[in-house]
Amino acid sequence: MVESDHFKMQAGLTNFVLSASEWIEKTNAVGIIVKKGKYGGTYAHKDIAFEFGSAISVSFKLYLITEFQRLKEEEQKQIGWSAKRELAKINYRIHTDAIKHNLIPQELTLQQTALVYANEADVLNVALFGITAKEWREQNPDLKGNMRDYATINELICLSNMENLNAVLIDENIPQSERLIKLNRIAIQQMSILENVEGREFLK
Repeated sequence: MVESDHFKMQAGLTNFVLSASEWIEKTNAVGIIVKKGKYGGTYAHKDIAFEFGSAISVSFKLYLITEFQRLKEEEQKQIGWSAKRELAKINYRIHTDAIKHNLIPQELTLQQTALVYANEADVLNVALFGITAKEWREQNPDLKGNMRDYATINELICLSNMENLNAVLIDENIPQSERLIKLNRIAIQQMSILENVEGREFLK
């Protein structure tokens, strides 16, 4: 008979007492230790502590369940945000390809090409966010990344749509100033719709 079987047999008796140190000594238990002295106490691995707490407290067990559910919901929200961010990145590639083939003559230097890309990116930034990337960095010197990293899911959805639309407008040789006006109007319309759609709280 192993020692744990003995404990099980004795557990139903009214005079049965088992300390943590006795359990460790007789079963060579791991994941739990007992320290004696002024600052002593019983310490256990978090899995053991959670199981013990759940066994002796219904409210603690309920807390663990609700907290787990909350964390899973937060995880799903983050996954949704990340997916929309990746979608925006993919559409950005489509957008930059359209610029390369339609707005950048072969005579341009690499520096000039970079300036044109930045300018077109700011067309979308101004249309949706109202400021350029440079203005955002100046207003938020302590933040890392760019304004799109701090966008809401609704803004990323709108941005994704605008990148596709801007690529089409570029293909049609519509001047940048006209595209900016069109994109701004589209951004206002789409954001208004997204912010007011009922039953779509997961987009917030």
